[in-house]
Amino acid sequence: MCVFCEIIKGNIPSYKIYEDEDVYAFLDIGDDVIGHTLVVPKKHYDNILDVPVDTMNKVMSVVQKISKHYVENKGFTGVNILNNSGVDADQSVMHLHVHILPRKNGDNIKVYDLKARMGSDFKAICEELKMD
Repeated sequence: MCVFCEIIKGNIPSYKIYEDEDVYAFLDIGDDVIGHTLVVPKKHYDNILDVPVDTMNKVMSVVQKISKHYVENKGFTGVNILNNSGVDADQSVMHLHVHILPRKNGDNIKVYDLKARMGSDFKAICEELKMD
């Protein structure tokens, strides 16, 4: 059973922020950031690696729409947009979802706290990873 599919079907209650024919957005009940919103396609896809591009475009269009609404109409001054795809990337629910974290000046939330430096050889990494 996919918890997000059950939310979309209405079998599990949610705090709906937005809905259209293809996309559903609701508050994350983790209660970590005020307004933390999850945006999901209504059709089940595990993550960004298996979703068709047209569905991904619809999801991201809604992410942008909600983000603009939060900043232009609800007093937030920015947003973090996050996605974890795959178990090794800390994805906890295997249904594609994009997190919107509304932000305000002085909220003291540290989304990126990566301070370690790996001493990377960027030229070698680029050669290994670039798309031809």
